[in-house]
Amino acid sequence: MNFLESVPAIRRIETNRSDLFAIDIVGHVTAADAENLFGLLEAAYALHPQIDVLVRLVDHDGVDWTDFDPETMTQGKEHAVKHVGRCATVGDPDWTSHVTGFFAAPLPIEIRHFAAEDEAAAWAWLGAREKPADV
Repeated sequence: MNFLESVPAIRRIETNRSDLFAIDIVGHVTAADAENLFGLLEAAYALHPQIDVLVRLVDHDGVDWTDFDPETMTQGKEHAVKHVGRCATVGDPDWTSHVTGFFAAPLPIEIRHFAAEDEAAAWAWLGAREKPADV
């Protein structure tokens, strides 16, 4: 499989809340995946000035941080501060402690980590649920 045939690591999750941006992060995250993620977030911000976020990690295999465009990261951080209220992360690793160093104190986003087996609690904390896939 070459680069153009690779499966994106960032996948949208359909929910019952239009102002909830929910994604799966599957496997290894490349710079292209991150660019896609920031584009998806920008679209969500355009539709809803305030959103909540759910990130579900599935077989997470790391991130290519050195390949990320620093300007994209700076803009992503600035926009998250303006638009994100709550963020739930589900699964391993628990990277929420690293996020606090990413943003200036005090952290303007309420972030909670949930173990994979506690995913239902994450959805409840956000007042949402995943829509079943169409069959």
